[in-house]
Amino acid sequence: MKLFTKPGCEKCDWVKANLPEGAAVTTHDILTAEGLAELAFHELVTTAEKQLPILRLRDGEIVTGAIRIRNEITARV
Repeated sequence: MKLFTKPGCEKCDWVKANLPEGAAVTTHDILTAEGLAELAFHELVTTAEKQLPILRLRDGEIVTGAIRIRNEITARV
């Protein structure tokens, strides 16, 4: 799973601080070249302009919203 976040985003910080132990999540800061490239590769730039954080599941499904993301990650640990 890939978690797209940016510095200074309260919801992003909350999700990262509350990741369950053992969660297989790779975090990408969208303000870095690598993070932005990954975001663009998955065609999520428009989504990121509207809402962060974004979780991309292995099957390609997209989950937005801090609580929904936390619940999704917890269910998969």
